[in-house]
Amino acid sequence: MKNYSLSHLSNEALLREVVVIAGRERTATAELLAHIAEIDERKLYLPAGYASMHAYCVGELKLSEEMTSKRVAAARAARQFPAIFTMVADGRLCLSAITVLRPVLTPENAEDLLGAAAGKTRVELEQVLAERFPRLELATGLAPVRVVDTAAPCTDRSSPGTIDLHPMPPVRDVQPVAPERFTLQVTIDRATHDLLRQAQDLLGHQVINGDLGAVLHHVLSLGVRQLEKKRFGAAERPRACPRPSANTRHIPFHVRRVIWERDAGQCTFVSERGHRCTERKGLEFDHIEPVARGGRTTVDNLRLRCRAHNQYEAERVFGTEFMNRKREEARKTRAS
Repeated sequence: MKNYSLSHLSNEALLREVVVIAGRERTATAELLAHIAEIDERKLYLPAGYASMHAYCVGELKLSEEMTSKRVAAARAARQFPAIFTMVADGRLCLSAITVLRPVLTPENAEDLLGAAAGKTRVELEQVLAERFPRLELATGLAPVRVVDTAAPCTDRSSPGTIDLHPMPPVRDVQPVAPERFTLQVTIDRATHDLLRQAQDLLGHQVINGDLGAVLHHVLSLGVRQLEKKRFGAAERPRACPRPSANTRHIPFHVRRVIWERDAGQCTFVSERGHRCTERKGLEFDHIEPVARGGRTTVDNLRLRCRAHNQYEAERVFGTEFMNRKREEARKTRAS
């Protein structure tokens, strides 16, 4: 077992060793970023049973969510601008600085900005960017809160600070405080406030003193049942199966309901190592034998898949080029 007691070291040896270890850590960080960037580019997290690079880093590499967000963002920036790898390894650039730089980096200004960022702290770098990309006027008044993902690829180069949203974890609004007890902090608008008060009044005979936790439980229970009914055709007393539809891709509600219950509302993709994807959001019904190859819309031929693994399976069956062409055709159709 590793002994982490360093009391035997002299002051000089302790200071000398920590410098060496810090250097190794910077090198290891650069190597980790390179691996993350390549895994992300090849989407190897999908066959491993994860819906995103972020989920892979948290689940497989055991990184914290905060560490993951910074490293995925830095890895994507470094893949586009490889000089970042070297600057991280030799200590001229830290991950926080990359997070600040990334939204404004372009092929035209990357060399200049990276040179200006070398050796600077995040605060010092923010000052440099404020001078180079001044915002002379700030909008006044109220504006919707926008969730910005610092680990998403930057697409709008004409507007510094504007980046695409990418599936990543939001700021945690729900915090565990005791066994089976949580705190919830959320900002709501006037309409939501009025609905909440109305729910308190309607439940006055069931909820003592209008307890918000109990009110939310009642309202969410009703809402989830309605959403399940709409999304999956779930019902306490299912109706008799309707006649088959002429549309071979149409999935009747009674079939949706069975599949959803069978798959427990979770993506069913399982990696070769036995890891099942944990995604429960944005699930899609996937034909095991594709309709294009004669597959039928039956319970036995359908399964739940997250969007990422549904697309991954389609690429495995039909090929990446074919699916890219189909996506481009769909994009043009939507645009027109």
